[in-house]
Amino acid sequence: MATLDRSYVKESLRQLAAGRTKTFGAVEHKFLLNPPVAEADLVAFELKHHIHLPADYRHFLREIGNGGAGSFYGIFPLGTMDGLGGKLEAWAERDDFVGILAQPFPLTEAWNDLSGMPSAELIDTNEEEYGRQLQVFERKYFDSSYVNGAIPICHEGCALRVWLVVTGQQAGHLWLDDRANDMGIKPVLLTDGSRATFSFWYAEWLEGALRELR
Repeated sequence: MATLDRSYVKESLRQLAAGRTKTFGAVEHKFLLNPPVAEADLVAFELKHHIHLPADYRHFLREIGNGGAGSFYGIFPLGTMDGLGGKLEAWAERDDFVGILAQPFPLTEAWNDLSGMPSAELIDTNEEEYGRQLQVFERKYFDSSYVNGAIPICHEGCALRVWLVVTGQQAGHLWLDDRANDMGIKPVLLTDGSRATFSFWYAEWLEGALRELR
């Protein structure tokens, strides 16, 4: 699996920071990376969750940075995600957002099951019943089991998140959780239409930002 070149990433981010490009999300991460993760901490994370991180993502964490500059609002530090007010918070398995990492990611194709969603007309005729049906629907639709075997690594805002699969057939690939828009969960695609891995996805973001600068 291809890995990112540390020198290239660092130099590209230096140019972008100096150029003050208006790349989306840069106001948050400012093209800065956090210090890398120590090997012992990576091993401890993998042992705790009974997983092996995808090699290219692991390389990024250990050799380049533990999150920071990246697509949208930046890459989450390992083990964190956006919380209330957009602040980073630690996540835990089975916390209603993150599923069980050691269980295989359940999807192979885009998924969006809206069955059970109450009709918009119902809210005008029976608001209480609409609320009851919506609660039942959302409990099913947003069940964390749909992202078993994956970790959140980035967010686009408005509760839209990118997940990296760590267990199962899709391990190493990125998926977009678009359920906040009632659009389900779908593979992240590169510009050539292929399914994104972390390194190629990050490289495409970096190259796009450099084109904006030029």
